[in-house]
Amino acid sequence: MNDVLTPPTQNPDAAQVPLKPLGKVLAVTSGKGGVGKTFVSANLAAALAKRGHKVLVLDADLGLANLDVVLNLYPKITLHDVFTGKARLDEAILPAPGGFSVLLAGSGMVEYSRLTSEVRNEFLRVMNSLVPNYDVVILDTGAGISDVVLFAVSLASEVLMVATPEPTSLTDAYATIKVLVGQQQRQVIRVIINQATRPGSGAAITNQLQQVLDRFVVTGLNQPIRLVHLGDIPVDPEVRQAIMRRQLMMQATPGCPAGMALTQLARNLEDSVIPRAA
Repeated sequence: MNDVLTPPTQNPDAAQVPLKPLGKVLAVTSGKGGVGKTFVSANLAAALAKRGHKVLVLDADLGLANLDVVLNLYPKITLHDVFTGKARLDEAILPAPGGFSVLLAGSGMVEYSRLTSEVRNEFLRVMNSLVPNYDVVILDTGAGISDVVLFAVSLASEVLMVATPEPTSLTDAYATIKVLVGQQQRQVIRVIINQATRPGSGAAITNQLQQVLDRFVVTGLNQPIRLVHLGDIPVDPEVRQAIMRRQLMMQATPGCPAGMALTQLARNLEDSVIPRAA
């Protein structure tokens, strides 16, 4: 976790330049909104923390942040205060239910709808300070392919694409993956299917996406992009109940089907990209 992220210099299209990913930084992203990115980010962090990892979740949806809502937190200091020099980074990091830390962003900040050089540089500074202090940093990004979202994803060593079985979600996931391959030369993207309706359906959906990508999308090295099916989260009424109560599901009902699925997702990450905690 000691890598330092060095931005390209004097490049007006910096948002489109693939940066050297930092440590074990996981970007949880999606093609469209409403598929459960923030739910996955928070509960996956709790599952990893329970397994002994030191985890921080950064709300990288800078203008439309809602991680605070999911966790029922009321921050007095946010990432906006750090960016503007009104507070130190350590003052903005909060303990979250579930045993992990969070760095929350302000909501409704129109100045973060575009990736200015100031926002970019502050984001880099914050990430360079955070990463050496955690086993895992999870970036809960916005949806889609805006320059702010793509920049946040470019900082990650691994991309977790969250989608639902709905055709609109899968179409937007495909479009987003295509952009990540073209702009960041991503070769591996891990897929989480949320709201899966039956066992095994997520693997089949991921395979269908893979077939389309094999046909139409190649990396800059003229190699096919590889999708890794990380796992499914089944349709579970406990998910909605936890969201409505503003409770972390991995604390309230960890033994429910969705909770067990998230625990398995954490195990799968340990088996692939995150060393097991000592």
